[in-house]
Order: sequence, then C-alpha cells, then structure tokens
Amino acid sequence: MTSRGRNPLADGRVATGLPPARDLERARRFCSEKLGLEPVDERPCGLLYRCASGESQLFRSAGAAPGTFTQTSWQVDDIETAVSELRHRGVVFEEFEPAAVYGGGRTEDGIAEVEGHFRSTGARGDRDAWFRDSEGNMLSIGQPRY
Repeated sequence: MTSRGRNPLADGRVATGLPPARDLERARRFCSEKLGLEPVDERPCGLLYRCASGESQLFRSAGAAPGTFTQTSWQVDDIETAVSELRHRGVVFEEFEPAAVYGGGRTEDGIAEVEGHFRSTGARGDRDAWFRDSEGNMLSIGQPRY
C-alpha cells in the first residue's frame, strides 16, 4: 500500500509480454493467419495485441525461445470450439502428460483436464490445450471448470 492507501499495481491493468520473436514478421504472420489476431499498435521493437480487456506485447529478441513453459495463455468459454477453429487455421496442439507440473492427466485430442489449476475465481480446475508459436514458444488456451 502506498501512503495514499492504494496499491498502484493492484489497481492497474495487467499487460503481458507475448513471447520473444527472432523474426518479427514471421511471428506477425503466425498471429494473423493462425490465431486471427492483428496488432493494434506497431513499433520497431514489437507489436501490441489487444484481446478483450487485456493487452499482450510481441517483442523482437535475439534470444532463444524458452519453449519449456507456457508464455501466454487465453481463457475461452468453449475450449472444444477454440481448439477446432485453431486446428482449422493450422495450429498443432501438443499431446503430453501435464500431470507432473499441473496435476492433470494426459491430453486427449489436445485437451487436458487439470484439477486445481485456476483460470478464474471459483473454478475447481480447467481444461487446457497447449501449442507452439512460430518461434517455438509454448502458448495455451483454457476453459475454467466449475
């Protein structure tokens, strides 16, 4: 808390950084063609995307993509429809056992049931699906389970 009684971070809006891109134009094409997202602002160092009330920045980087953990995640209302639409656009979903990290079972048709994972308040877990972007970064979509 500040001396004025407010917490500037708790009162602020969160903007995430979408994973780094070695090739910004390739990453832009992936976001456009595969995810259906267009930037709302462009700078030499990166692109800004807006989804619902959140923002995500895709930034140019010479570093390697971490690829070992989720970099950016979207919450959706219907994960089956989202997975189907993204597959139609050419997105390939990961098939693995997230149990060791997330407490879930093996993915089935790209979707895992994950107990105790929280996407929103009051959820008992979620249904998640992971995929990689054009730079090898891990991204995910999920639907809360109530």
